[in-house]
Amino acid sequence: MSAPRGRRSLVAVWAVLAVLLGTIVVVEYRDRLHAASSATQEDPRRLLPVAVERLGAVEIADAGRLHRFERDTNGTWFYHGVHTGAETSHTHSADPALAQRIERTMAAFGRTRVEREFPLGRDGAEYGVSAPEVVVLVYRPGQSQPLAQYAIGHVAPDTVSRYVLVVGRPVVATIPGYQVDNLLALVRSVGGSAEPARASARP
Repeated sequence: MSAPRGRRSLVAVWAVLAVLLGTIVVVEYRDRLHAASSATQEDPRRLLPVAVERLGAVEIADAGRLHRFERDTNGTWFYHGVHTGAETSHTHSADPALAQRIERTMAAFGRTRVEREFPLGRDGAEYGVSAPEVVVLVYRPGQSQPLAQYAIGHVAPDTVSRYVLVVGRPVVATIPGYQVDNLLALVRSVGGSAEPARASARP
């Protein structure tokens, strides 16, 4: 009689342990989901509407040249190429070093915070956002319509901030100017090498 009782006790102990383990796994999973959700909402002054990890593409128009950066199916950033009104061809770059640079630049841009806000006024011309030379568009993965669009305006009087209009909003904000400088340094470096890359690819 003692042997069956011993087995039943052992089974009961293992059952309790299994329940405890399952509870721990569920609680940890729930906490991770909550933390991820909180991370995207904890800073209401963040410029981007979602974390940069949830973007599929970023387009930067610089003086009429549209540069597109995308994530591949593995989540790795690559340079999609330069597009102008007269161009029908473009390049795709899978350079690992470039991918790391794009990722660092986009991660930094994802941390951009709004500093100050001002009423838009009649057309935003005083801030340089009515006819901007730089426009940034961000996309969710697989989407053709941008999630958000940003018109980058003049350097602010403090010389360290830039005016930016989130298209569709009635206010102009300032953001750290170095964030715009980082984006422009990236597009001008890769854009400048796009034409030679295409030329060298011709037979």
